[in-house]
Amino acid sequence: MKFFDSFDSIVGEKLILSIIEKNPGNDQEIPYYWYNILLKETKEIIGQISLRIGKNYHSYYNGNIGYYIEKKYRGHNYSFTATKMLYPLSLAHEQEELYLACAEDNIPSFRIIKKLGGKLVETIQPPKDYFAYYEGMPKQHIFILKIQ
Repeated sequence: MKFFDSFDSIVGEKLILSIIEKNPGNDQEIPYYWYNILLKETKEIIGQISLRIGKNYHSYYNGNIGYYIEKKYRGHNYSFTATKMLYPLSLAHEQEELYLACAEDNIPSFRIIKKLGGKLVETIQPPKDYFAYYEGMPKQHIFILKIQ
C-alpha cells in the first residue's frame, strides 16, 4: 500500500491532525495512519486518531477509525470533527465505506458514531482469536459508515 505524504498535516477550522506514524501493518493489523489531534489556536495536543486502510477479519472488530481524547477535552465533539477531517484521506485510498466499532458501554462514542451517520450492523462479543481480545472484553457495537 502507498501512503500519501500530502496528508501528513490536515488542517481544519478548529483542529490540526499531525502525523505520528504511517504503519504498514502486519498479518493482523491493516496499514494505518496515526495522528496527534491538536487545537489549532494553541497547538496543544488533545488526543490521537488513526485511520486504518482496508479490511480484514480483525478490522471488523477494531474498526477503520480509532480515537482518544484527553479527559479534560471531552464533550466538545473533537472526535466527531477529527473523524470527518479523515474523510478525504479515506477517499484518496478509495475507501468509501468504513467500519466503526465501540464498546457497548461507551455511550459517548456510540453517540458520535450515530452523529456521523454510522448505521449499526450488530452488537457482538469479539471472538477470542481477535488480536485485541482480552478476558472480560465488553460486546462491541459494529457500525458501517458510508462517506462521500
